[in-house]
Amino acid sequence: MEKNKNYKKQKIWFYVMAISSMIYIIWRLFFTIPFGLGAISLIMGILLVSAELISVLESLIRHFAIGSANFPKLPLLDEVQFPEIDVLIATHSEDEELLYKTINGCKYMEYPDKSKVHIYVCDDNNRIEIKNLATKMGVGYFGLSDNKFAKAGNLNNALSKISSPLVVTFDADMIPKSKFLMKTVPYFFLPKVIENKDGSYRMRTQEELNEDYKIGFIQTPQTFYNSDLFQFNLYAENNIPNEQDYFFKEVNVSRNKTNSPIYAGSNTVISKQALIDVGGIRTGTVTEDFATGIDIQSKGYTCYAIFDVLASGLVPTTFVELIKQRIRWGRGCVQTLRSFKFLRSKLSLAGKLSYLGCLLYWTAFSRRIIYILSPILYSVFGVISVDIELWQFLFIGFPTYLIYNKGIKVLSNGKIDFRWNNIVDTIIAPYLMLPIFFETIGLKMNKFHVTEKKINNEKSTNYIYAIPNLIFLVASIIGIYFVVNGIIIHKMYVNIIILFWLVINSYFLLMASIFMLGRTNFRSSERFYANIPLTYHINNIKIEATTTDLSETGLSFITESVGFIDYSKPIKLTIKDRQYEAIIDAKVIHVHTVNNSYQYHMIISEINDHNKAQYTALLYDRKPSFPDRIKTKGIDDLFHFIKKKKEKQKFSNRKLPRIIINKDFKDIFGTQFKIIDFNYQHFVAKVKNDIDILEFCIDGSINVKAQKLSVMKDGRCLFEIENWKEIAPNISINRLL
Repeated sequence: MEKNKNYKKQKIWFYVMAISSMIYIIWRLFFTIPFGLGAISLIMGILLVSAELISVLESLIRHFAIGSANFPKLPLLDEVQFPEIDVLIATHSEDEELLYKTINGCKYMEYPDKSKVHIYVCDDNNRIEIKNLATKMGVGYFGLSDNKFAKAGNLNNALSKISSPLVVTFDADMIPKSKFLMKTVPYFFLPKVIENKDGSYRMRTQEELNEDYKIGFIQTPQTFYNSDLFQFNLYAENNIPNEQDYFFKEVNVSRNKTNSPIYAGSNTVISKQALIDVGGIRTGTVTEDFATGIDIQSKGYTCYAIFDVLASGLVPTTFVELIKQRIRWGRGCVQTLRSFKFLRSKLSLAGKLSYLGCLLYWTAFSRRIIYILSPILYSVFGVISVDIELWQFLFIGFPTYLIYNKGIKVLSNGKIDFRWNNIVDTIIAPYLMLPIFFETIGLKMNKFHVTEKKINNEKSTNYIYAIPNLIFLVASIIGIYFVVNGIIIHKMYVNIIILFWLVINSYFLLMASIFMLGRTNFRSSERFYANIPLTYHINNIKIEATTTDLSETGLSFITESVGFIDYSKPIKLTIKDRQYEAIIDAKVIHVHTVNNSYQYHMIISEINDHNKAQYTALLYDRKPSFPDRIKTKGIDDLFHFIKKKKEKQKFSNRKLPRIIINKDFKDIFGTQFKIIDFNYQHFVAKVKNDIDILEFCIDGSINVKAQKLSVMKDGRCLFEIENWKEIAPNISINRLL
């Protein structure tokens, strides 16, 4: 079994958290509820302690198996053992270009016998343009009209027409890596093989086979190649992981221990027999994938979630789409679990508790509102929801708070912490609290909303959505005034507890409010940071370079060689990375100096079908360029946001390299001058003030005629070469130096 390297440390922290949390909850239940202080205080006291109790239970369930032996080692198979496999790409209204990238990624997935891989676009809008795209790309197409069961109906329609023993499901935006099949399919052979002590495998004998051991699905993480809104709006894409990383890379993998990893609907390989046994993808719910996963596990199938990032897609790029997505997830989860039918299923007791934890998780947003309201009600209206003394808080409450803060960071491998977890919950709590509550009491959501999948180039401003948290923030600040006044004037030192609470809440509310200020996305496609060999030619001389970043529309590369590249014309760039090679035509849009090298920023002007396929595969067959751990501490996030918000977007139009020369020359009249720097079209020189025109020779054969444009503050002069377009291709920088 693959084991987390921090296993021992995480287990220690889990038990420390569990013990401290249980002590805290016992203290809260028996010694702090405000009996005898009025009905409103009692109601708020019960709501608050209930929220804390649910938080503790949900946290203990969620973290129980984190750090354990999470999934078996990938078996090694002979090539002939790899079975036929059907790949289903579910689409509803996504555009052709988005689907092109996903289909292209599927076509580049490695497999011993590619003829065994059957790719199908499952289009429940039956669009002729998508059918034509599938035909052009050489993949199958299943069209469906008048689909009453949303994504479930779309996939079930496809399942009725395919026959391979394994099925892969991808959402329309999820682009697989080339290793996707090779790192997932072998797991389905676990019931048939045994690992030897030397790490090799052998087939089980007939006597060793266990008919009850069968693999249902392998779930890989859902990762994203664009920054999520929390990263983007708060300028934190270089400081925090994607918000979904914690669940898919830590929580879902830990659920293997209880055989309850969640089927997320995409990036998954599923046993066709398992789907037959459960009657296909479950309908009648807005989270068909979540429900189907429970059905498969209830039939006795063993399922695994794995760490490997093997596909990446798009997160919502507007707050409205984000909220719609989370409402669908939350209501669908509650809808599936609310009847508690899963408790009567054949899931193990531990598996049932694990899914109960899922149900409890979606109360987090109601709990967040209670945590925000409680100190406000006390400080502004005198409603006491916790009846404690300062010394009790210092000896029990505060240590538990510190242990929990440290504990969740250790247990999440640094992917979340108390601070960021509460910032995210505070941002979305006002908009998820009521929908989740309505679903809990039986007001069912039946309409399926497809999350819009596209890059948004408009400013993501949502001022109106900031109103609830702004109101809470103002109320908290007013509360701070009153409690400080009580501490100073009336010596009410117990108010220190409320002050601490209000200050922390105010920070979360402030971050939630400035999140809504939004940020403009100036890029039409996502940028990937990668160092890949690149070559091009200048005057038949091969120049070697290395990319620094790439996107669908352009790229940057760095080279120590310098030469004239006509920015008005495209040049051919050859990029080679692993099995990929792409030749593209690109134009220079900006050049700048980096130490002793030159960085060129290029825009792609032309690329044929073959090279587009290669370049697209090269681009997306890599891990997204986001951190794996939170890098900031304390309130660094706020200062970082303020700094970034003040920065102005800089656009530069320097399209020729600025080369330091520092060499003396003489013009045709014998006037001596020194060229400081040079970029083929212009140069800066030290020359007499009365000289407006310079005519001189480079290499004894290249005649240069330049006119002064301006005089700088330090006396140096800027000249423009009048015949630069004619002579630039012939200038050798090495000879000039």
